[in-house]
Amino acid sequence: MAEASLKEQLSNAVKDAMRNKDKIRLTTLRMAQSAVKQIEIDERRDLGDEDVLKVLDKMLKQRRDAASQYDDAGRGELADKERAEMVILEEFMPAALTEDDLDGLIRIAISATDAQGKQDMGRVMNHLRPQVLGRVDMGHLSKKVRAALAG
Repeated sequence: MAEASLKEQLSNAVKDAMRNKDKIRLTTLRMAQSAVKQIEIDERRDLGDEDVLKVLDKMLKQRRDAASQYDDAGRGELADKERAEMVILEEFMPAALTEDDLDGLIRIAISATDAQGKQDMGRVMNHLRPQVLGRVDMGHLSKKVRAALAG
């Protein structure tokens, strides 16, 4: 049997959270489902796994940023809530890349795009994006690509 799509996995996880009366998990998963449905309605199309990954990746970035801001403001309980939501969302993301794997992909992308310097960063990032989506923080990737192109 084929593996369930990410949308199906989200739906099944919502049902499980309801059965288990796991309020935080249920709220977080419903938020993710709602974000996916909103894009489907706005764009009048069904989202595939890659599109759902983009939505989840964006939600993770929002939570990372919010947790950081809450920490800076001394609101640890709110930062903890954001981190708890991140843990739940990360379950649906592909396995993270190791630094060595990431360095290798960056080298290949620079070679494949014939990038010569920082002015070619956009081409390298566009080449890498589909391969690393949901597997690495894009801000971290951007810094590594910039450093590789500079050095």
